[in-house]
Amino acid sequence: VVRGIIDEFASKKGLACVYVTSSVPASTLTSALQSLEVNTSQLSFVDCISHTLMAAGQRSASTVLVESPTMLENIILKVEYFARINEGKRLLVVLDSVNSFALHNDIKMLTEFMTILTNSLKAKEAYTVLLALPEQMRPEVKEAMAMVSDVIIPLS
Repeated sequence: VVRGIIDEFASKKGLACVYVTSSVPASTLTSALQSLEVNTSQLSFVDCISHTLMAAGQRSASTVLVESPTMLENIILKVEYFARINEGKRLLVVLDSVNSFALHNDIKMLTEFMTILTNSLKAKEAYTVLLALPEQMRPEVKEAMAMVSDVIIPLS
């Protein structure tokens, strides 16, 4: 799924991609994508897990660390930072994983975060993709995602 989003969708549309990760370190994702021969040159990361895991590893200039997935305001600021850096280019922002963010945050805070993030990105005509495993989501998280999503695509 991630390969299709980044390699097929973003590359074909010439989008700069910001990947917000709260479950897997950015260095691990980058290695996995490069092993699949995915072009990562237009990919930036807001890494919310490496600092917590003390797994910063080799960090590139296109990766910024956020101390914890609970630092929702900082995540929005880092996404805005990458939007400014890529000014003039349309953005794709991938939030992975809503399930992980739900583990770390109160549902009301998470709903507010997703609302602010998606609305600010809509104003910039950016694409937003929220990734989650439905079988692992609490009902209130599903409701929050439904409120902020235009389309929900179940993957089988």
